[in-house]
Amino acid sequence: MNNKKPPQIKQKGVLKRTLKMLFAYYPKMTLVTLACVIFNAVVSALPSIFMERVFTAVGKAAAGGGWTVYGGDVTMYMLILIGLYVLSLISGAVSRQLLAVMSQGFLKKMRGHMFDGMQDLPIKYFDTNNNGDIMSYYTNDIDALRQMISESLPQLLTSGIMVVTLFIIMLWYSFWLTLIVLVGVVVIVLVTKKVGGGAGKYFVSQQRAVGKLEGYIEEMMNGQKVVKVFCHEEKSKRDFDVVNEYLCGQSTRANRYANMLMPILGNIGHVLYVIIAIVGGVFALNKGIANVSFGTLFGMNALIVDVPLVVAFLQTTRQFTNNINQVSNQINSVVMGIAGAKRIFDLIDQKPEVDDGYVTLVNAREIDGEIVECAEHTGTWAWKHPHGDGTTTYTRLQGDIVMQEVDFEYEEGKPVLHDVSVYAKPGQKVAFVGATGAGKTTITNLINRFYDIADGKIRYDGININKIKKADLRRSLGIVLQDTNLFTGTVMDNIRYGKLDATDEECVAAAKLSGADDFITRLPEGYNTMLTGNGANLSQGQRQLVSIARAAVADPPVMILDEATSSIDTRTEAIVSRGMDALMQGRTVFVIAHRLSTVKNSDVIIVLDHGRIIERGSHEKLIEERGQYYQLYTGAFEME
Repeated sequence: MNNKKPPQIKQKGVLKRTLKMLFAYYPKMTLVTLACVIFNAVVSALPSIFMERVFTAVGKAAAGGGWTVYGGDVTMYMLILIGLYVLSLISGAVSRQLLAVMSQGFLKKMRGHMFDGMQDLPIKYFDTNNNGDIMSYYTNDIDALRQMISESLPQLLTSGIMVVTLFIIMLWYSFWLTLIVLVGVVVIVLVTKKVGGGAGKYFVSQQRAVGKLEGYIEEMMNGQKVVKVFCHEEKSKRDFDVVNEYLCGQSTRANRYANMLMPILGNIGHVLYVIIAIVGGVFALNKGIANVSFGTLFGMNALIVDVPLVVAFLQTTRQFTNNINQVSNQINSVVMGIAGAKRIFDLIDQKPEVDDGYVTLVNAREIDGEIVECAEHTGTWAWKHPHGDGTTTYTRLQGDIVMQEVDFEYEEGKPVLHDVSVYAKPGQKVAFVGATGAGKTTITNLINRFYDIADGKIRYDGININKIKKADLRRSLGIVLQDTNLFTGTVMDNIRYGKLDATDEECVAAAKLSGADDFITRLPEGYNTMLTGNGANLSQGQRQLVSIARAAVADPPVMILDEATSSIDTRTEAIVSRGMDALMQGRTVFVIAHRLSTVKNSDVIIVLDHGRIIERGSHEKLIEERGQYYQLYTGAFEME
């Protein structure tokens, strides 16, 4: 596992996109911050110039020029330097405040982009990606991006500008001494490329490993009861150790390179400082050596290499190498930020769920035998179907669903459904039975268009569901899943989730219809009782009753019950069944159940086996045929 090569990323493209988005969100703030950073960097590079001027003036005064002649120059230089530092302090405070506002605002917008985009992703994405890894986008990757924007990039920019400014100052002083510094810079760059490049690769790998680790932890937390029941603790520890060891290995390699870099670069700077001092001292002692400087290129008098100039150049060299080291040091943080940004952009750039439907669901009323669209809620719904010739037709929503010769596969070459045909007339109750993996839940996923079929047709009130907008299609369907999901909020909020504009009275009526009202009224605060942790303070059966009430309040013409009573005891099942019978009146209902006693009163029972329909008919008819259903039914009761 540790021998795998860390993945490569296109750093320039990701960084460019990040900066472009930042500027698009905060154009004025970005320009002001940039100006402040540049000003601070330039001011920080100026002390060496003033130091040389002050030392020169003091030297002339000591050599007989008199303090009265040169003391004014010293005072003037000091006042100018103090003034620049005051301005630098102000601009630094402004830039830090603006950076705080921009970085946090930018992260807020990025989180918004991620979450908004995530809501538009197909179910397949969540079926194939670990929840913990997805959570890592919002925590670990966002934090890496924050550090890059608020700390690393500003420091990198500051150091880069100081390097350029100091380089110009050194050229102004002496070409020969600057040439020596350049040789040292070449050595620094080569070392940085070798050592820093290794760190960057492993920092990227570390970022991905953190996502995997968080995914594993999230999975174990959700399944902790199962781990305990099956005494799986030791195996969980061993599996965790494997993931943790991989993260440790990548982090160790990354930090090993990073920790080596600064001492190496620091020592190169020290050696360079000594060499400049020796060579500068030789130049100062041998005044006859020509000093070629940047100023001489413009016809100015060449600066004399004397002690003040050497002292100022040494100070400039120290600043120059320190800032080169800072640039090298910040590269690793930038690489980590880019790795986090790339993962974030990967999530944002995920292709959203395709919705090419154009038929919508509208409120309607019937006038003189015609369906007419209206704005107010009437309790009557219709499909609004625009046509290519500019006309629009309205079809009453009834719940007539037909599947014709449907084929489907989750993965290419592995068919799940083959030649499945189902006919559900308005008001009919259709039940699917069969062994686990026979394709029962898949059929309901196709009706919802969580997945699109490979071949065949699915029609809803005579309309191909591919033509219906997915949001409108799903709004017409009520679903009760086997796995309940309750959200943080009151019981009333969770019931209202099925219809956001439902009144309290409608929610209570839905709870009574499903049989949930009895236990809800006995809760500490009734319908205002807070639920947390997926309703951890409720039993499994109570959570299922709330989810049934949530579907009931939506009052849809079609209901899909996927093992809706599987987690409810026999007594509660009897209560729910009465409510479900009332709920199913006048609706098309699809029922998936392993408890065959709950499907006896279905109009049609469809028996599935390995994605094919092998039997179809009423309970009595299938019992008479003594086929697969008969075996399942009689076997189930024998086991009971």
